[in-house]
Amino acid sequence: MPETITVEVGDDGVALLTLNRPEVRNAISREMTDEIVAALDELAERDDVAALILTGAGGKAFAAGADIAELRDRKRDDALAGINSRTFRRVAEFPRPTIAAIVGFALGGGCELALACDLRVAGEGAKLGQPEVGLGIIPGAGACYRLPRLVGVGVAKELIFTGRIVDAPEALRIGLVNRVVADGAVLASTRELAAEIAKNDPLAVRLAKSVIDAAPGTARPWDLEVAAQASCFESPAKHERMTAFLEKRASEQVTPEGREHAKGLR
Repeated sequence: MPETITVEVGDDGVALLTLNRPEVRNAISREMTDEIVAALDELAERDDVAALILTGAGGKAFAAGADIAELRDRKRDDALAGINSRTFRRVAEFPRPTIAAIVGFALGGGCELALACDLRVAGEGAKLGQPEVGLGIIPGAGACYRLPRLVGVGVAKELIFTGRIVDAPEALRIGLVNRVVADGAVLASTRELAAEIAKNDPLAVRLAKSVIDAAPGTARPWDLEVAAQASCFESPAKHERMTAFLEKRASEQVTPEGREHAKGLR
């Protein structure tokens, strides 16, 4: 059984992965990265998972960063192995939408883990940032290329070069998070967002995520989009969902008198 995370899957198709080291504000250790990867592998194979929420236990931090005690002793070869980088890349490549539910601190590796998610919901007391340069290192698990895509190159450089930590309102203003809610409502609000996603066709959502993620590195992104749409057009779910939509609209257009007349003909 995992010791640094917990995992549960609800009947609504929403999975919840909780970083569970509250005594150290959910600092991301090597053991935790191994357990996250194992959990992602298992969840990716489950047909009943439509969306994944990542959050932190304890109410004080999503993740306050990587485990500094471990980082201090890591050498060049450890950096080249990309321990956190590979883990967060697995989060980014998870086939279903992922949402970070952020209460408290999301700093350093914790912020990078949130950046690896598709969406971010933050509590009004959340603090986010990349303070690595103050420790003599750079953000090495995705912030240098994911943060600019979210907030723009200039803002990303400012945040990384200064190590400045931003509060939730500023994070929302610059596009670092998608929503800000009361601290006590973060998980509930994130679940609502995940459930809203989960009610849609899973193939369509999965293909949309793939196209959005791949488009910046593709010379002809329109071809990728068209190919994904072609796959949707061959899906039985597309015909069923569109038929249901048309039948519902048709029934709404029938007058009450017409419905009573139809009943008499049965």
